[in-house]
Amino acid sequence: MASASPDELELISPRWPCFKLPFRTISISTPCVPRLRGVADSAYRLQMLFNWYTIDACFLSSGWQIKNRGMFAVTCIGVILLVILVEGFRCLGKEYDLFLACQCQRQAAMLGAKNRSNGGTIRLRVTPLQQLARAVIHALTFGGAYIIMLLAMYFNVYVIICIFIGAGLGKFLCDWMAVQVHLEGEMIEVKGVEETTICCG
Repeated sequence: MASASPDELELISPRWPCFKLPFRTISISTPCVPRLRGVADSAYRLQMLFNWYTIDACFLSSGWQIKNRGMFAVTCIGVILLVILVEGFRCLGKEYDLFLACQCQRQAAMLGAKNRSNGGTIRLRVTPLQQLARAVIHALTFGGAYIIMLLAMYFNVYVIICIFIGAGLGKFLCDWMAVQVHLEGEMIEVKGVEETTICCG
C-alpha cells in the first residue's frame, strides 16, 4: 500500500476493506479575520476571545474591514450612535403607548358622558394605522438591538466599551426621569422606561 502524506487520511470501510476514501485538511482563507502572529497571510484563524484588534478587524461583513485608525474611530463613533438610537426608539415606543392610552381615556370619558354612564368597562382598540406605527417602532428597536448584540459577539473590547458608553448616553439623553406628585401627596407617578434591554424581550 502506498504511503500517504502527513496531511492525508484514509478511511477504510469495515464492509468493503478495499474501499478507501482519502481526506485532506483544507485551509480556509478569508480576508475578513484579524491577522494573528505566526500565522501565514493566506490562512486566518478566528478566536472567540476578548481582543484589542484595530487594524484588519472586521465586523458583520467583508465590506466592514478596518484598514486604518480613522476607519476604526468612525466605527466606534457609529456604534455609540447606534446604541443611542436604539435607546431613543425604545423610549419613543413607550411614549407613543402612553400617548395612545391618554387618547383612549379621553375617548372613553366622552363616550361615558354621552351615554350618561357612571360605571362599567369600555374596551377600546387603537386604529390599524396606530398599530402599524407601534409595530414599526418595535421592529426598529428590536433590529437595532440585535445588530448591537452581533457586534458585541466579536469580543472587541473597544467596541464593547463603545456599547456601554452609548447605553449611558442614550439613557441620559432619551429617558429623562419625571415624577408627578399630587399636592395632597396621595399619588406618586414615576415616569421612566423600566426595561434595561430589548434584545431578548
